[in-house]
Amino acid sequence: MKKTSLISHVTTGSVFDDPTLFPPDRGAELKMRAQLLRGLEAWLKTAGTQAAAAKVLGVTQARVSDIKHGKIDKFSLDLLVRLAARAGLHPQLKLAA
Repeated sequence: MKKTSLISHVTTGSVFDDPTLFPPDRGAELKMRAQLLRGLEAWLKTAGTQAAAAKVLGVTQARVSDIKHGKIDKFSLDLLVRLAARAGLHPQLKLAA
């Protein structure tokens, strides 16, 4: 029986920067969302219980669980920015020329 490789493309760096996987505009958005989500995940480790974190963020405990489990598809960029601000993470946007 012949073995076939499942890998048809190798990406170096961020997967979101790969134009064969994402158009540049979509990749930029996903990259920002991922960075915000990672920051919130780190904050959750210091926030105490999920119930306490939910109160600070102004969301349900189920939404905090979604953050904890990295469910990026559940959060828009604007919501992640608001949640990061509520967590005291001071989100900022920096544009590169």
